[in-house]
Amino acid sequence: MAGNSATPGASVTGRALALVGAFDERHRRLTLTDLAARAGLPVTTAHRLVGELVAWGALRRTSSGDYVVGRRLWDVGMLAPVQTGLRDVASPHLHDLYGATHATVHLAVRDGVQVLYVDRLSGNASVPVVSTIGSRLPLHATGVGKVLLAHAPPAVQQEVLSGLTRITPYTVSQPGVLQRQLRAVLEEDHATTSEEMSLGACSVAVPVRAGGAVVAALGIVVPSLRKDAPRLVAALQVAAHGVGRSLTAAGGPA
Repeated sequence: MAGNSATPGASVTGRALALVGAFDERHRRLTLTDLAARAGLPVTTAHRLVGELVAWGALRRTSSGDYVVGRRLWDVGMLAPVQTGLRDVASPHLHDLYGATHATVHLAVRDGVQVLYVDRLSGNASVPVVSTIGSRLPLHATGVGKVLLAHAPPAVQQEVLSGLTRITPYTVSQPGVLQRQLRAVLEEDHATTSEEMSLGACSVAVPVRAGGAVVAALGIVVPSLRKDAPRLVAALQVAAHGVGRSLTAAGGPA
């Protein structure tokens, strides 16, 4: 039976999941009061459920009294098919790409109207990179995101185009400009960004195909694309072809 939740009829499971879902990229550490507020729960209810989540290992209480995501939740998350299938199959090709470019390498998939980073190999530390494995970023401001958006259903594209946010002064926030870029992605089979997600970082990305469908995107982050763009695109396409071939042989991304 549902308890005292801000969401009428919410089950115990739903309330516990709301507490876990209170964490995101900008909220990695929360007090009990903040957790309750973000989950829409009374503090007393949150206190009881958080205690159970800590005991199981889904959350961890820090020495300062705040709460963070627990290691056990991470361990379980790593068992998701998008991790165990796509990531494992793609790993050798990502390492080959890193060896050829020494740049930060990203493997990503679309999750609704966001790009989900499945794997990452860190390159030049002087290039600012905001992504982490498991993080989600806007589709319109990242190289891998633009690739995935270009191949997304029209309804997804329209939803993204209707709410473009400016992250840096160089982020494309005009729907018409982004639509032209997405058409170019389909024609040229790669996407680029220039300081759209973070200042001082450019990216180039290509689609990963398996069974004729685009199932992921492979990208790299570098300080500039002025000289090496053709070489980087070629290296990415070789790696993406290898990932796609391996995925097809394995029966798909999952």
